[in-house]
Amino acid sequence: MRCKVLPVLPGAVVAFSATVFSATVFSVTVFSVTALADGGEQPATRVATFCCDVTPPLGEAIYSSYQPLATVEHPLLAKGIVLDDGRHRYVLCAVDWCELCNSTYALFRRRLAEAAATDVSLVAIQTVHQHTAPMGDADAFRLVDETENPPPHVPAKFFEETADRVAAAAKESLGRLQAFDHIATGEAKVDRVASSRRVPGEDGKIRVRWSACLDPALRAEPEGFIDPILKTITLARGDEPLVRLHYYATHPQSFYGDPRASYDFPGIARQRLEEEEKVFQIYFTGCAGDVTAGKYNDRSRQARDELAQRLYDGMKASIAATRLAPVGAFQWRTVPLTLSLREDAGYTLAENLARMADPKAAALARLEAAMAVAFIRRSDRPIELSCLRIGETQVLHLPGEAMIEFQRFAQQLKPKQFVAVAAYGDCGPAYICTQRAYDEGGYEPGASRVMPDSEAKLKAAIRQLLADE
Repeated sequence: MRCKVLPVLPGAVVAFSATVFSATVFSVTVFSVTALADGGEQPATRVATFCCDVTPPLGEAIYSSYQPLATVEHPLLAKGIVLDDGRHRYVLCAVDWCELCNSTYALFRRRLAEAAATDVSLVAIQTVHQHTAPMGDADAFRLVDETENPPPHVPAKFFEETADRVAAAAKESLGRLQAFDHIATGEAKVDRVASSRRVPGEDGKIRVRWSACLDPALRAEPEGFIDPILKTITLARGDEPLVRLHYYATHPQSFYGDPRASYDFPGIARQRLEEEEKVFQIYFTGCAGDVTAGKYNDRSRQARDELAQRLYDGMKASIAATRLAPVGAFQWRTVPLTLSLREDAGYTLAENLARMADPKAAALARLEAAMAVAFIRRSDRPIELSCLRIGETQVLHLPGEAMIEFQRFAQQLKPKQFVAVAAYGDCGPAYICTQRAYDEGGYEPGASRVMPDSEAKLKAAIRQLLADE
């Protein structure tokens, strides 16, 4: 089996291994640092931060209202880092959009890899998943544009232009690479933000507690199965923090469905902390496919302010709990994952094509059908998952709207290590659910584009990414 070969960085001394471990359903490619052959000093580890405004122009229709954008309450941002260990460059980026799917996701990864002069396999880009933001799927939008009276949406060219601007910001940041020699990890419980969207009823049926819930009885139900812990990774020079990465699992919206752009309560907390600390902050959403803020959110501005404050408090507590340690060895693993397409009634290509082409159907229904068609027809079926390991700190990058079970599973595999999880990578498959969720029914499995065997496949991939060998 062939190993992946990385480009040589200008002026770098190259000493790396790319090892491929075969498995029953996929292979694992490992890019790891080895000692220098001449016994020289290890090159300094460096980091650069970049930020780019990715807000669509006024008048463009964005998810979830698909009405013309009338107000920019907060600018939508793409925030990321470029890591350089002297041999490879790694890019992590979080975008204040609802999703990046299919070739649009691949486009952003490719552009960032080119900007950082690295291999595309060393780039992880996730969306934060705010719903007052664009849905990034140019494949779907091109398909729906071929139908009668297509619904409004952000034009496909917007994604090309935005990917170029984000890449330009990343490339510019390379002139500001700073050495760092310590990594800090911390965690804290977030109070009264996340709650399960799946609320079991007395009849055994699943009731839906939406992100904005006005039903007092549903809001009174327990939080349910969530991960209440926010995790923070800090890269520092000595004891001076240079950048903080936060990881927490909940749908990140308080109110939505109107023609406004907003980075919502996670962005409010993130930017407040950045302004106060003068330290670059990035927020990643974990496996929140079945987790929302619905128990604590009635769609009011007061509720959003309270959610932002509690998340901010959680970030502050996580930072206060951080402990510095010298930077350890870098390792980056990738796994290609292929998920089986839905073929049951309501999910076939023919049915989605019909919904997409129906000029009388609602805009959201037609666009979601177009996204399903785009996923079914995509040529690069495998989705690449990755894991960055720095010493004993590990960060998993997962696709789609994965349920919280997958995050808890990953952490249980390494109970004595620090494992942070960022989901909402390639969102082509939409929801990735457990087998139990398909058996129970409810919203998430109904909105999934992949089969119930996805649980076993994704867990096997996570196990390989976190393996010790």
